[in-house]
Amino acid sequence: MKKLLYLFILIAFVSCKINYQKEVTKIKNKDSVFTIAFGSCDNQVIKNELWPYIDKNNPSVWIWGGDNVYSDTEDMTVLENNYKIQKQDSEYLSFIKNKIVLGTWDDHDYGANDAGVQYPFKRQSQQLLLNFLDTPTNAVERTRDGVYNSKTIQFNKNKVKVIVLDSRFFRTALTKAKSAKKRFQPNAYGEGTMLGTEQWKWLENELNTSDAQFNVIVSSVQFLSNKHGFEAWANFPHEIEKLEKLIVSSKAKGTFIISGDRHIATFSSKNVDGLAYPLIDFTSSGLTHTYTSFSGEENPFVKGEVVKDINFGLLQFDFKNNSVLMQIRGKENKILGEFTQKYPSN
Repeated sequence: MKKLLYLFILIAFVSCKINYQKEVTKIKNKDSVFTIAFGSCDNQVIKNELWPYIDKNNPSVWIWGGDNVYSDTEDMTVLENNYKIQKQDSEYLSFIKNKIVLGTWDDHDYGANDAGVQYPFKRQSQQLLLNFLDTPTNAVERTRDGVYNSKTIQFNKNKVKVIVLDSRFFRTALTKAKSAKKRFQPNAYGEGTMLGTEQWKWLENELNTSDAQFNVIVSSVQFLSNKHGFEAWANFPHEIEKLEKLIVSSKAKGTFIISGDRHIATFSSKNVDGLAYPLIDFTSSGLTHTYTSFSGEENPFVKGEVVKDINFGLLQFDFKNNSVLMQIRGKENKILGEFTQKYPSN
């Protein structure tokens, strides 16, 4: 009987190990720098001029940051057709060859402007996004609520973990701003959620168990910029506090955030109690259209100039020096802004 029990335990252990190994994608590359590109706000009826320039940087991974199409509809046929338009772009199809493609949604591809938990067709919309991303039919995202997911990528014996959040499916109601100059204001402290109970549990496990040298959290909306009055984590101050504490307590190495939504690109940096390095939120938006009339806004965490030209984000991971070069790039692959963050080596 004991031998049989030991056999079951051994089988379970081997099974867990195999499942873990399946979660790690290995990339062989002679380069010493690992590159990820990302972007958001890509209107399917406007030609995306940036694909060839993004490709010149030889990214191994492309991350859709949300608003991957613009639909704002409850007609799933319309939404499906818009994804088809996007996916028939020959330059995009050429770009994604031999690349890992990950992504989340924001409001316009979710189905309605500023929508959250109340959107009635979110489960149908979820499947269309997963189809667009070529998510396998047996993937867990196909059967659970929400499009959150993660992937650990091994590059020359180093690991980068990409943790993709869903800030739509579970996000509760926002509070309309009393000021006419802003759309929303923070909810009462403790009221509402960005991620929902199950996603928070999942995120906690993803960070607590990560053995990656760098952890990239993908949020469709900005995490640090908190004064503009549009959609942001700032509308749920207690959720900001919760994620910051989780990043600290998990001891996940080299953790930072990338975001989209705003039709501008910018770097934000915040010193968080207990964290040995500044927490960065790198916003890149948009790929086809931007906030051209942008003239400034309050952001206590901003670093450098805000970019309002069409742009994409580039992350270059230097494992030898334990640093990440973050670049905002535009047409002709021009560097529009850059920021380097060095992380502790242990």
